[in-house]
Amino acid sequence: MEDKEELLKKRLMEEDPEFKKLMEEHATFEKILEEFNERSHLTPNEETERKKVQKQKLSGKDKMEIILAKHRGK
Repeated sequence: MEDKEELLKKRLMEEDPEFKKLMEEHATFEKILEEFNERSHLTPNEETERKKVQKQKLSGKDKMEIILAKHRGK
C-alpha cells in the first residue's frame, strides 16, 4: 500500500502543472548526475556542470517541498 506522501505526489502530478514540471526536471537532473558519477574522471568544465545540475536539482526539490507542504493535511 502506498503511503500518504506518495499518493499526494501522484495527485499533484495530475493536478498541478508546476509540480509535474518540477518532478520531471528532478528526474532529468538525477539521470545527468548518474552519468557524471559513472565517470572515473571529470574535466573542470564537467565538474562545474555537475555542481550546477546539483544546485538546480536541490532548488527544484525545495520548490516541490513547498508545494507538498501546502497540500499536506487537506
